[in-house]
Amino acid sequence: MPPRAYPTARQKRVGIELRKLRERAGLSGSAVAAFLGGERAQVSHLESGRYGVSAERVRRIAAHCSATDKHLVDALASMAEERGKGWWEEYRGILSPGFLDLAELEHHALYLRAIDLLFVPGLLQTEAYARELFTSVTSNLPSSEINARVEHRTRRREIFDRPNPPKFEAFIHEAALRMRYGPAEIVRAQLDFLHEVSLWPSVTIRVIPFDAQMTGSIHPMLYAGAAIPQLDTVQVDGAFDAGFLDAEAQLAKHRALLDSVTAISLGTDESTKFIQRIAQEM
Repeated sequence: MPPRAYPTARQKRVGIELRKLRERAGLSGSAVAAFLGGERAQVSHLESGRYGVSAERVRRIAAHCSATDKHLVDALASMAEERGKGWWEEYRGILSPGFLDLAELEHHALYLRAIDLLFVPGLLQTEAYARELFTSVTSNLPSSEINARVEHRTRRREIFDRPNPPKFEAFIHEAALRMRYGPAEIVRAQLDFLHEVSLWPSVTIRVIPFDAQMTGSIHPMLYAGAAIPQLDTVQVDGAFDAGFLDAEAQLAKHRALLDSVTAISLGTDESTKFIQRIAQEM
C-alpha cells in the first residue's frame, strides 16, 4: 500500500503518540522496525501518519515500548481503527486541509471549549454572518470557494444533531458581539441565533464584558477534549487556516487560560440577557 499523500491531523496524531512511546522507551526507529519485521522507513511512515496502523499493531508497539498507560494505549488503538470518512472529505481538493482537520477534530471531541475575541465562534455562526466574514477577509476568492467555506462552516454544526452531542462552552468577548460585519440586520440575526443556541442543552455561552479585568494575554482558541487528557488538542484560530497544538505543556497552558477566562466571564443567564440587550441596540 503506498503512503498517504496527505494524512489528516488525527492520523498524524496517532503517529506522533507512537513516536513518543518509542522515544520514552529509548528505542530507535530501526529497533522497532526490526521488531515489526520491516524496514526503518516503515516506522517513519507510521510515525508521520502516512501509513495506517491497526489496533493490534498499536498494542504490539506499545507492549514492545513497555508502555504502562492502559488508557492511552486503548485510546490510540481506538483511533487507529477509525476507517469511516466523514462529510468533510467532500471538500478535499476544494478547501485547504486545515478546514477538514478542524471538522474532524470537532466530530471526535467529547467536549469543546472556545474563546473568541472579535468573531462569533465558527460553530455558532449563521450563514449570512459567515459569508460576510469570508468575503471581507478574503475578498479575492472566487464565489465558488466562498460558498464552499460557508457551507462547510455551517455543516460543522451537525455535531449538535447527534443523540449525545459534545458539550460546547463558548467564551465570547463583548467586542465580538458589537463588531459590525455587514449590515445591522445580519449582526442582529446572528445575535438572535446565539440566544437560540444558548437554550440547547449541550451549548453554554458566556460573555467576557469590556469591563472585565484581564489577568493575562487572552487569544482565540478552541480546546477539544479527547477520551483522555493526553490526547486533547488545541486549535489556534486563524483567518485563513487552522493550527493544532498537542504538546503536554501547550495543553496545560491553554487549560489555565480557559480557567482564567471563566473567572472573568458573566454567568450564563446574565450572558443571555447581555446578548439580547446588544441585539436590541442594533
